[in-house]
Amino acid sequence: MAERRKTVRCVLALIGLGVLVLLLFCLNVCIGSVNHPLPDIVKALMGQNTGGTLSQILWELRLPRSCAGLILGGALALSGYLLQTFFHNPIAGPFVLCISSGAKMVVALSMVFLLGSAIPVSSGMMILSAFVGAMLSMGFVLLLSRRVRGMSMLVVGGVMIGYICSAITELVVTFADDADIVNLHNWSQGSFSGMTWENVWVMAAVVAGTFLAVFLLSKPLSAYQLGESYAQNLGVNVRLLRILLVLLSSVLSACVVAFAGPISFVGIAVPHLMKKLLGTAKPIWMIPSCFLGGSVFCLFCDLLARVVLAPTELSISTVTAIFGAPVVLWIMVQRRKGNVS
Repeated sequence: MAERRKTVRCVLALIGLGVLVLLLFCLNVCIGSVNHPLPDIVKALMGQNTGGTLSQILWELRLPRSCAGLILGGALALSGYLLQTFFHNPIAGPFVLCISSGAKMVVALSMVFLLGSAIPVSSGMMILSAFVGAMLSMGFVLLLSRRVRGMSMLVVGGVMIGYICSAITELVVTFADDADIVNLHNWSQGSFSGMTWENVWVMAAVVAGTFLAVFLLSKPLSAYQLGESYAQNLGVNVRLLRILLVLLSSVLSACVVAFAGPISFVGIAVPHLMKKLLGTAKPIWMIPSCFLGGSVFCLFCDLLARVVLAPTELSISTVTAIFGAPVVLWIMVQRRKGNVS
């Protein structure tokens, strides 16, 4: 009976998250710095003639941006969940462990070099550059994890590596052309603006494939959560699983950084919130709920970033930090009390 109650709770939570995603997606499309009557928006979305400006705003600006927030928000939360599972710690995440900073550094280097050489920067090239940076940072973190004991020291080490990557990025920006500096600055602050449908299709393909691969790992992940020895006794190839966790989390983080820049706290806060919402840590429920929860979180924060100080737009990381940082502090306090595993 208890197991049945948990299943019902998880199903209802997923349905609720799905409804919130749809609601926030519609609000992001309908609300902006330029307000239009709802009937005109509906007509424009249905392809009816309401004037060129409204159709252009909806189809070329708001819809791609909303799709990016939905996809990349879910990817970022799922990446955080994989890293927390890998390190067995709820405060692990792509931003804290400098994976986002490493990806940002290599993307900045690639953008400056390619744009300076008049070479067009494709979506695939951005993702590849971000993946290389993410893997480099992850490699340093893994080496550091072998040398230090305790997650606190690992986090401090990750933050230091992040500062090094940020310093290199700033050095690169110093020698970039003025036009490139503007692009790099806007991108480095974290934003879903400027998305195109080409970007959306590429990120959707990458994230969908990665999500499917992660979901297929639900059963071995469930065993891995109970300990490596337990997983090995059940026939799980722990070494291969750990490699897959690193690769998949890096791909997701790279996709986010490549298109939206570094976005803070989503990867840490959302998985923990979803665990509290579901009342279980089973991967078969956590994986879809983390993706939907990340989409809800980023769509909500992006909406606030656009409308709170309109027409001035805040960076997405500013808003996610406002809501995500208190959650992280709460996690650390609860962990100190021994209430967080």
